[in-house]
Amino acid sequence: MDFASIKAKADTYWRDLSNLEHPLIHIGMGTCGRAAGAEAVLATIESTLKDIDPLARIIKVGCIGMCYLEPIMAVRKPGRPFIYYGDLTPKKAEQILTSYLLKDDPKAEWSICTLAENSANGNGSIDGIPRFSELPMIRPQVRIALRNCGLIDPENIDEYIARGGYSGLNKALSMTPEAVIKEVKESGLRGRGGAGFPTGLKWEFARKAHGTQKYIICNADEGDPGAFMDRSLLESDPHAVLEGMVIGAYAIGASEGYIYIRAEYPLAVERLVLAIKQMRKYGLLGKNILGSGFNFEIKIKEGAGAFVCGEETALMASIEGARGMPRSRPPFPAQAGLWGKPTNINNVETFGNVSAILERDARWYASYGTEKSRGTKTFSLAGKINRTGLIEVPMGIKLEEVINDIGGGVRKGKRLKAVQTGGPSGGCIPAELLHLPVDYESLAQAGSIMGSGGMVVMDEDTCIVDMARYFLGFTKSESCGKCMPCRLGIKQMLDVVQDICDGNGQPADLELLERVCEAVQKGSLCGLGQTAPNPVKTTLRYFMPEYEKHVIEGKCPAGVCKHLFHYEIDPDSCTGCTACARKCPVGAITGEKKQPHAIDQTLCTKCGTCYQLCKFDSVMVK
Repeated sequence: MDFASIKAKADTYWRDLSNLEHPLIHIGMGTCGRAAGAEAVLATIESTLKDIDPLARIIKVGCIGMCYLEPIMAVRKPGRPFIYYGDLTPKKAEQILTSYLLKDDPKAEWSICTLAENSANGNGSIDGIPRFSELPMIRPQVRIALRNCGLIDPENIDEYIARGGYSGLNKALSMTPEAVIKEVKESGLRGRGGAGFPTGLKWEFARKAHGTQKYIICNADEGDPGAFMDRSLLESDPHAVLEGMVIGAYAIGASEGYIYIRAEYPLAVERLVLAIKQMRKYGLLGKNILGSGFNFEIKIKEGAGAFVCGEETALMASIEGARGMPRSRPPFPAQAGLWGKPTNINNVETFGNVSAILERDARWYASYGTEKSRGTKTFSLAGKINRTGLIEVPMGIKLEEVINDIGGGVRKGKRLKAVQTGGPSGGCIPAELLHLPVDYESLAQAGSIMGSGGMVVMDEDTCIVDMARYFLGFTKSESCGKCMPCRLGIKQMLDVVQDICDGNGQPADLELLERVCEAVQKGSLCGLGQTAPNPVKTTLRYFMPEYEKHVIEGKCPAGVCKHLFHYEIDPDSCTGCTACARKCPVGAITGEKKQPHAIDQTLCTKCGTCYQLCKFDSVMVK
């Protein structure tokens, strides 16, 4: 089947869907939606529609990015835009469907926004309901890699093709491989896995490498705490990534490719398996792809979930059946990669952008971003922020726009303390630097990295020393132990920081930490060890007074390190409401009703329940 026939079939399907004479329901069934209860909501939708309109259609879509509102459902009546509803329960979903479909009352007070068919721009409106593009979380975004997420059925290849999918591959196959590489180079796309190496240049190295057998690998081994960009993209739009892989394979001359994905992403694996089957059926994978004479196959390799396997050489060792441990470079993968053959590795988001670049063109993509960091970047917003979720913004956007405008600021009106970018390999950027543009150079200058896109927001209740201890604990557990600086150095850093958290720190420990950071960074074999000191280095750089409070004054200002603080009740502001006494799990709080209460320090376990419950700020951290 040629591409014109494939596209015509998909367009017919999409047109019929757009003109459906019955209600159409989208329900977010990504991992975030399911975790929030989407399966129970779906069951209610199915039973409710049987009574209202048995011909109504339900489509399971991926995550549209507003994870904080999951479960999310979108309802479209014929001739009208979709109306989105969030924070659903089965009962609420039933009430919405009954009200809108039977009484034409859309229950605007429960809605999020409207979104018109075939548009990510939010055209189409209903009185009293904002458009998708008008939402504060959406307005500053530019969705390229996420262009289809939450808008199509990820298990239906026709929906992807109808929205422009595989047009980029069809176009690439009409070009020479060198012209495809030139297009990617001119787009300015840099690897979105963290290192930021120019993608087109990387492809050129692999293209020019000697060897008849070459490989291309998609690195989907997402393991950063707080990061879920790759998982969400693969669950919501697997074909965008697969199309980018085929384009890359054609460009470098690879006949075989692998997707290396951790087994703990079962939904993403399931949808990739289905998508690959659909590609083969349509002649988009296998022999003589779209009649071009180009042959390419993709295999899925499920990893065991080792963070170090995000490193290229460790990842390839794992595919080869060996223990996932890195090796020194050179030779680089482009020279001698998988089974000693020339290999190119890019991450999920990079391939998702490649398919969009070939569908449009390099100039369009390069029009976004900054001079050195072109295009857009996806981030998973997590931590103490009001609007958690998956976002995509132009490179160069200010951190404060991401945190305040898109994320809605810090929860419960708390003061922002820091933003962790790049996960355990990144650094903590203090609130004072929120004016920084988000691009590779600016983040590196601040001591952090872009990483794959995890962005964790911390408020004033976060102990920065405890946070450094957490990330060191993670990297220590994930170190493969092959090289001594990483194996022993991270443990030594962790021991020192643990001592500080336990109240056993000494002033000399701070200088020791800095020296060990330098040694681990310079002496480690791979990126895990080389970047593991980043959380410590940046917190020492920006939050030294907080370290000094721990080691000199023996206090934890945030009230997190249990050995360094205790709770007290201010008798002047305590109203004697008894809320703290009733909820204290160990009965450490006593006092008469409407009289000041007190905490028995010998019984208190410092669980913080009283601190969190008190509406009068009478519980103090001392």
